[in-house]
Amino acid sequence: MPTSKTVLAICGSTRAQSSNLNLIKALAELAKGVFEVEIFTGLAELPHFNPDLDTESPAPEVTAFRNQLKAADGILICTPEYAMGVPGSLKNAIDWTVSSMEFHQKPTALITASSVGQKGHQALLETLMVIEAKMVEESKLIIPFIRTKVNDEGVITEADTLNEVKNLIQAFFNLMVNPVE
Repeated sequence: MPTSKTVLAICGSTRAQSSNLNLIKALAELAKGVFEVEIFTGLAELPHFNPDLDTESPAPEVTAFRNQLKAADGILICTPEYAMGVPGSLKNAIDWTVSSMEFHQKPTALITASSVGQKGHQALLETLMVIEAKMVEESKLIIPFIRTKVNDEGVITEADTLNEVKNLIQAFFNLMVNPVE
């Protein structure tokens, strides 16, 4: 089923060899023919959010990020949980979108892949609900003990996780082509 859908993937970790980045790469490979995945690489370059700087002309990095979000048909966030919460750099990026509303009704998938993940996942879901990201239950996934399930080559090595990710890909695609009201 050929498609022209594009997903912007945001990795919540800024580590070069992040398990979450490896998971995004695995998902991108699995999604070939369903949608294309573009990985946002500027998370660490976004300035600290400051409402005084959230003007008609914010920093160029913010403008570029917002434009990438607007251009995407959907947004995939794949993140670890840090200290039972959302990584600061990811929350900072999302804060830059509150006034400009790039997440408003945008099909969004959230994967929290960490040692545990429930508290960070719930906190991020609450933020995404406030900014009105378009989600369905099937576009949300927690993958505990991620390092035992995805290798450094970006291959999902655990069968149940592979099936869960495949199901998320299909649900996310369906959300992009048939948005729920």
